[in-house]
Amino acid sequence: MNSFIGTYECKADAKGRLMIPAVLKKQLSAALQDGFVLKRAVFQPCLELYPMAEWNVLMSKVNKLNRFKKKNNDFIRRFTAGVKVVEVDNAGRLLIPKDLIGFSGISKEVVLASAVNIIEIWDKAKYEQAIDSAANDFADLAEEVMGQDDDNDNGVS
Repeated sequence: MNSFIGTYECKADAKGRLMIPAVLKKQLSAALQDGFVLKRAVFQPCLELYPMAEWNVLMSKVNKLNRFKKKNNDFIRRFTAGVKVVEVDNAGRLLIPKDLIGFSGISKEVVLASAVNIIEIWDKAKYEQAIDSAANDFADLAEEVMGQDDDNDNGVS
């Protein structure tokens, strides 16, 4: 599993192309040949860029769902809505399809934010708004998610 690091700002042109910053392109280099999957995020108005290997791992989990259960079919349909296979061209640009630009509200100013094994692609104003609105709750969220005692240390620090 890849683990990406950093938050980067760039600009999208009128056609929806954005230049991947060199530092991020270097982190993505192992995945450049296989391509990427670009999809709508589930919880936020942004896009998620999956290296193909990460997408295949995720799809192996999704493929295990029983498709004779309506909620599973509904989930699969919504989760894969708007999914596109994309590539970074020789100039280091990524083309974001128009329907995904519409979903995410991406205009000219773009933020590429690492999210462990994927890259989130945000309209800069929406990214700043999401970060600001979550700031007050982050301490509580961090404690709830990461503050649990580790089973391996038996509560001893």
